[in-house]
Amino acid sequence: MYVDSHCHLSFPALYGRIDSLRADMAEALVDRALVICTTLEEFDVVHGLALAHDNFWCTAGVHPDNEGVEEPDVHRLSALALQPKVVAIGETGLDYFRLNGRTLADMAWQRERFAVHIAVAAAVDKPLVIHTRSASMDTLAMLRDAQSAAGGRLRGVFHCFTETAEVARAALDMGFFISFSGILTFKTAADLRAVAAFVPLDRCLIETDSPYLAPVPHRGRTNSPAWVPHVAAELARVKGLPTAAVADATSRNFEHLFGLPGPQRQT
Repeated sequence: MYVDSHCHLSFPALYGRIDSLRADMAEALVDRALVICTTLEEFDVVHGLALAHDNFWCTAGVHPDNEGVEEPDVHRLSALALQPKVVAIGETGLDYFRLNGRTLADMAWQRERFAVHIAVAAAVDKPLVIHTRSASMDTLAMLRDAQSAAGGRLRGVFHCFTETAEVARAALDMGFFISFSGILTFKTAADLRAVAAFVPLDRCLIETDSPYLAPVPHRGRTNSPAWVPHVAAELARVKGLPTAAVADATSRNFEHLFGLPGPQRQT
């Protein structure tokens, strides 16, 4: 069985066809998914999906790219984090890819938002789902400082990883997991495959980031959690392992990070 550790089933491209998506998941042996929240306005829909389906869980958070949305504070985000089936804080982090004429100093609002998410994660003892793009050094620095202040209790996953081996090593040194998406299957992703070969299997997760980043052979189409086995197969190829071993390990890693029971497995 496979787990999609990061998907956006509340987005319009997917939300209107949840039943067919779930049928496709079952056929592809994808038995669980984590539905990601990107705005507070979206939370009720995301949470509703988790409550309605026994194999869905969700997060609470505001994506760093989102502007003009309700800004989270510690009180509000903590309350959402404690709702049933909310297992993580995020998607959160830093993204300096689209500065639109602004300087890094102008992005202080993003760092302040990230600090709120970090504080809540430490307070409620739940993992962070980290997004970082063109901002890895600041992302790592903020996490290191917060982890030191929290006595090492901070944990989480760097989702849809596309950074260097040095960034992966720094994240691993802090105890974080690394999640690989369909990008791993892209022809242009040789450097990322080298990183995937380096990351220990017991620290790997797999995801689709649906509806984005459909893996080969579906590249260019609307992505689906049912296609996460393609990510597992590529990760297995890179590591020289059977796909079943990667599926099993990443499922166990998912359970460990998010504090979830596993399904009954044959021994």
